Amino acid sequence: MIDDLIVGASSPCKELKRLIKMVAKVNTTVLVLGETGTGKELVAKALHSESGRKGLLISVNCAAIPSELLESELFGHEKGSFTGADKPRAGRFEQAAGGTLFLDEIGDMPISLQSKLLRALEDKSIQRVGGNKTIKVDFRLVCATHQDLSLKVDRGDFRADLFYRINVFPIDVPRLSDRAVDIPLILMKILEDFELFSETSSSANSVPTFDDTALKALQKYSWPGNVRELKNLIERACVLFNGRSINGDHVKNNLLKIKAPEYSEESSALWDAAADLVGIPADQDDTSVDLPLPHPNHYKDWFSYFDNIDLRRHLQDIEIVLIEAALENSAGQVSQASGMLKLRRTTLIEKMKKLAIEKPFA
Repeated sequence: MIDDLIVGASSPCKELKRLIKMVAKVNTTVLVLGETGTGKELVAKALHSESGRKGLLISVNCAAIPSELLESELFGHEKGSFTGADKPRAGRFEQAAGGTLFLDEIGDMPISLQSKLLRALEDKSIQRVGGNKTIKVDFRLVCATHQDLSLKVDRGDFRADLFYRINVFPIDVPRLSDRAVDIPLILMKILEDFELFSETSSSANSVPTFDDTALKALQKYSWPGNVRELKNLIERACVLFNGRSINGDHVKNNLLKIKAPEYSEESSALWDAAADLVGIPADQDDTSVDLPLPHPNHYKDWFSYFDNIDLRRHLQDIEIVLIEAALENSAGQVSQASGMLKLRRTTLIEKMKKLAIEKPFA
């Protein structure tokens, strides 16, 4: 079951599955960390599936429910406790009895409600809104967030005692770009799901196929939206390339930036002409612009595609990749690598220390 939910065979993915299996059978509270779209809810589902608990997995997105309604949603309410409460209602804690309660985006929970959550975790009991009866509940808690909760604690936006109570067993979900080798397997699984959906619905779409160049283009992309962005791209491909074959140029020119393909004129010349999407003049020969690095001008249109960029992290990532590549291509010879990078040898050594880069083994 875990392999159906967490798809991949890369080292980061194997480590993720190993941690899930280690902690699933015990009642330890788990805090799932990771960027938006990495699949934190799938981790919660895998934890519940592997736990053997007989109850349900009950999910609550703390960011999606208005703060004034979240308390009633979690703890339930008694009849007459507020306007419109015409009958008693069990909350998500009670619904999760014998199972798992998954609090997604826990970092967005109002601080006024955090103390009540802390009491529920410590006593395994709750009180409904408007009630005074203590209800014992056997539940396993899994929380998730894309935020740095320790920073929120420092700012006073998140209770320190609650943070330490939920941060018992943290699990970091890797970014898709950190496990790009898994993309073909994830792609296959998503396409299978779309194919099953098409067969069981009135949808006229048939899934496209991705050739090797398309897979390479997908693996080179940075995926700021992670697996969720990949799924959206594949759904987009099903619309634009209904039952057709997709190559690397289609990925770059029609899927990463939406542009409907002109099938009547489809040819290599057409896709060459679309190269202006990344800043390459249409009349320029490919061989003359096949540079090993993107031209700085290619970043001009960044904000046409994305809302922001972590500039320091992006530049640091580029430094690390290029230094590691130079060391690998020079068999670990720092002097030769510094020449390839046009840096002084001492400067390269300083950068290696700062970025914790080690020479490759011979």
